[in-house]
Amino acid sequence: MARVLIIEDEPKIASLLSDYLGHAGYDPVIAETGGAGLEALQQHGADVVLLDLMLPDMDGLEVCKKIRAAGNTPVIMVTAKVEEVDRLVGLELGADDYICKPFSPREVVARVKALLRRMASVSLDSQDQNKDNPSGITLDEDRIEVRYQEQSITLTVVEFALLKTLAERPGHIRSRQQLIDRIYNDNRVVSDRTVDSHIKKLRRKLADAFPGVEFIHSIYGAGYRFELTDKEA
Repeated sequence: MARVLIIEDEPKIASLLSDYLGHAGYDPVIAETGGAGLEALQQHGADVVLLDLMLPDMDGLEVCKKIRAAGNTPVIMVTAKVEEVDRLVGLELGADDYICKPFSPREVVARVKALLRRMASVSLDSQDQNKDNPSGITLDEDRIEVRYQEQSITLTVVEFALLKTLAERPGHIRSRQQLIDRIYNDNRVVSDRTVDSHIKKLRRKLADAFPGVEFIHSIYGAGYRFELTDKEA
């Protein structure tokens, strides 16, 4: 039974989400503040975090940042701020998805299911990929980590799936729409800017961990390509 941590300060919304998730077969846990949510995550863990952006003790983006600093638990941001900049900031900090208020509880359950399915898909596909990987990169499905030259970094679920998709066919260009279709398979509307935001964060992580090596190349007007190159060459 997957545990879903609901960090939400509005009791009616938290209770509604908990009821729907419970009926869907999940184990919901409610925290009314960011601090309580971080403590619950540290003590009991979670498979997915539903994180409200507006919390009484700290900003939801700050909570997301702390969750990301501690590990790779998938985070779905829940926000009433529908401006594109707020969505992108949330994704930049490592959120795996976002839902805008007002929302249908059934939609939230569907998003949680989709995220967990995506994690399972990443695990199975990564096992096949690592059997024959000429690039020298290892994708660890259990830890959602990428290893290269005896170094490793932890990614978010979306970042891991993006890297896996690109690394499946080194040298081949994947358009933004192809990446959207592979990563988000529940027919939602996802903008190119959202993909670009995830790619930007992924490239930054790879550059910090593996300086001097470039993994993902932007192809103007076409998309992205995976190919290991020496930046100094």
